[in-house]
Amino acid sequence: MKPATAQSADARPDGRLLDWYEREAADLPWRRTRDPYAVWLAEIMLQQTQVKTVIPYYQRFLQRFPTVAALAAAELDEVLKLWEGLGYYSRARNLQRAARQVMQAHDGCLPHSAAALQRLPGIGRYTAGAIASIAFNEAAPVLDGNVMRVFTRLADLDEDITKSATQRRLWALAQGWLHPKRPGDWNQALMELGRRICRPRQPDCPRCPLQASCLARARGRQHELPRRRPRPQRPHYVDVVALLRNSQGELLIQRRPPEGLLGGLWTFPGGRAKAEDASLEAALQRCLRETLALEVKPGAALEPVQHGFTHFQLTLHAWECALVRGPEATQSPEIAWVSPEDLTRYSFGGAERALIANWLTAESRISETPR
Repeated sequence: MKPATAQSADARPDGRLLDWYEREAADLPWRRTRDPYAVWLAEIMLQQTQVKTVIPYYQRFLQRFPTVAALAAAELDEVLKLWEGLGYYSRARNLQRAARQVMQAHDGCLPHSAAALQRLPGIGRYTAGAIASIAFNEAAPVLDGNVMRVFTRLADLDEDITKSATQRRLWALAQGWLHPKRPGDWNQALMELGRRICRPRQPDCPRCPLQASCLARARGRQHELPRRRPRPQRPHYVDVVALLRNSQGELLIQRRPPEGLLGGLWTFPGGRAKAEDASLEAALQRCLRETLALEVKPGAALEPVQHGFTHFQLTLHAWECALVRGPEATQSPEIAWVSPEDLTRYSFGGAERALIANWLTAESRISETPR
């Protein structure tokens, strides 16, 4: 049964949220520590990524880089390899840039305030508030997708949450409702509530400790909120790459530029097909001429790979190619000839990993075929 009334949206929810959190909080590895570095790592990994996905990455990463100093001293290739498959690779690059800045400017100690934390690469207002409140008990609010959903329903905000004015109002609610003595637990409780109870679809209102404070539930509108503008349809792109071998049977791979999509990861030489290309094979030949001054002859085509990114869809086409003209050796650190069995030592994006798996499976079948 729906409650007839609810508390004012300007009133702070009572302590039942913390009571619920103490009883119901999931046992997550980053909640067993107040080490600022471990808290920071978890918050970066959890950005736009599900908890169950993050846990094994978090544990492997901490085992390899247990301190800020260890991360700062590492090679970027190794950092990206450990991050491989987690996505949003700018997080990993910024994490290491920030670690080096912490070592150089802060004597290896993470700044204690949210304001100072925001001056580090990759740390915005939400992440700074989470680290400062959890690791240092600073009264700093947080506002991620889960918390926005909770606040929007508690206050029955029928406004587009992507608009700046709505964001300002939500941040004001987050600050006004913040528990002054236990800000870290309060923020984690809000995030847990949004993740497990105040879900995007089918919110579990009967089990919510804040149901008596929820204006949207009192008015029967919890399923309608939050409001946001419709997302535009994602464009579709086609990339073409070559599996090009030298006389030793090694494959040519190329490092992506350090910034931008999948920055710093490796890929196969190629590029994006254009409408004016006569064919996909012609697109591949054009890309290799423009980028590496290579002339190739496409041979057997591999099964195309479909891959979804946040803002677009990609189809990746690949061909085994013969080198017609161009050098087999190179001194560039952004180019490498590697044996097929050594491909796993390099970090690739999801589409390339799927391509490699398909190709190695096909190669294995061919080698096992009786002659």
